[in-house]
Amino acid sequence: MRDGYDLIVVGAGPAGSIAAKTAAEHDLDVLLMEKRAEIGDPVRCAEGVGKEGVKQFIKPDKRWIAADVKGARIYSPSGIKIEMSEIAKVGYVLERKMFDRELAKQAAKVGAEVMVKTRAIGLIKENGFVRGVKAEHLGDSFAMRADIVIGADGIESKVGRWAGINTTLRLKDIETCAQFLMTDVDIDPDYCEFYIGNQLAPGGYAWIFPKGKKEANVGVGILGSRAEMHPIEYLKRFVERRYPDGQIIEMIMGGVPVGIPTKTTTNGLMLVGDAARMADPLTGGGIVHAMKSGEIAGEVAAKAIKSGDASVERLAEYERRWRSTIGATLQKSYKAKERLLKLSDAEWDSLASSLRGINFEEMTAFGLLKEMIMRNPKLLWDLRCLL
Repeated sequence: MRDGYDLIVVGAGPAGSIAAKTAAEHDLDVLLMEKRAEIGDPVRCAEGVGKEGVKQFIKPDKRWIAADVKGARIYSPSGIKIEMSEIAKVGYVLERKMFDRELAKQAAKVGAEVMVKTRAIGLIKENGFVRGVKAEHLGDSFAMRADIVIGADGIESKVGRWAGINTTLRLKDIETCAQFLMTDVDIDPDYCEFYIGNQLAPGGYAWIFPKGKKEANVGVGILGSRAEMHPIEYLKRFVERRYPDGQIIEMIMGGVPVGIPTKTTTNGLMLVGDAARMADPLTGGGIVHAMKSGEIAGEVAAKAIKSGDASVERLAEYERRWRSTIGATLQKSYKAKERLLKLSDAEWDSLASSLRGINFEEMTAFGLLKEMIMRNPKLLWDLRCLL
């Protein structure tokens, strides 16, 4: 164990591992630390990801791909089906435990040091700069210095708060999710399914993501500000109706940040992924955004450290780059989310009915949204700027 590095990354999820890998490839001395004993465990997402997005960062490997999805079916409150079928390059359903570990392995292979069961308990701060991390490992407390720290510690990020960044989320900007891994269920292994309805999943949706023969992730995401029950109760109700004879073999719960951050940097520190609130407000997806933010942060860290300047002014390059790419998408998605939350179930049914028979050429949330706006201009007039 050493007492100093060029860069310390706190959290070995997709954002943290890509940040560590990118920085190590730029010849930085990097430590990637993870509080859990096993990277990727427990899983805290539905495990869906777009093919083209993930291919930017890692070569697909069947060991961490549970399903190669060909299309999606979306159901309105009354059961009207919108089918986006047989579309090339749609998505994968991952085995997140294996996927996250592979990303960390790749960071290690290019020179990053990885420490598991190592929990950050504070930051070293000197003269207004973050200068390292205070941590615990197997009962021992110690401090490690670094020119820059990257916080990749998820929605519950403490690193940002310790650095003086306001990471507070409003209740309406937190999607609360519950998911069962189920077996002995009747599914189409080529399709993801999404169910919309204010009674079914207020402020969100329910999903079924195939993970092999007769196995699937079945989950519900809701906005706490709109819900009358705990998310697990909404999920139980959905499962009782959809898969009354299915077997639950795993249960997970977690939160998804769907608000846009005002600040992600300070002197000597950057936040990435869910710690920087980069999940898509419309879909809740965040894996590709996390990896992209990690890549940008790793590149900016390398430049800053080599120039001897880790000030917030120097790290502003990170803010500019992620906001002009990821941020542009988040802003559009947030505006769409706020409008769609106002729809009644009858209006959702009307939108779904207007899309019957359309042959979609791409499966993206914005592709679907554009069709809805074009076919229902009066109902969605205030979203016309997104066309």
